[in-house]
Amino acid sequence: MAAEDNTPNPVDIHVGSRIRMRRKFLSLSQEQLAAGILLTFQQVQKYERGTNRVSASKLYDIATTLKVPVAYFFEGYSDAQAADNFSESHSEQVVHGFLKTSEGIELAEAFPRIRNPKHRRKVLDLVRALSDEE
Repeated sequence: MAAEDNTPNPVDIHVGSRIRMRRKFLSLSQEQLAAGILLTFQQVQKYERGTNRVSASKLYDIATTLKVPVAYFFEGYSDAQAADNFSESHSEQVVHGFLKTSEGIELAEAFPRIRNPKHRRKVLDLVRALSDEE
């Protein structure tokens, strides 16, 4: 459970991040999702950050709008996380963070379409070189 300092509950953060990831995957804006579930985009923002808890009926509406089962929003979450016993590796944290961005989703969709293994290797080499510059 969340601490008494008003920090978001880990379950709400996880569900919110899954809402955001799916919305971005479908190339929907927060405004478009909000219109589909009869809320404001500000409320969608709060759901995605985990600062507001999503009710069961609203989660159902979101699932319907995003064309996923309700269980989708809990995938990857375990009781160990709630107990703070779960420890993602740094690599897992980076990958999950990356896949929550528009660029991450777009790259993850495009990369497998590069059929030539040499070209995929060159793309990877380019990304490594650019990241080393930063």
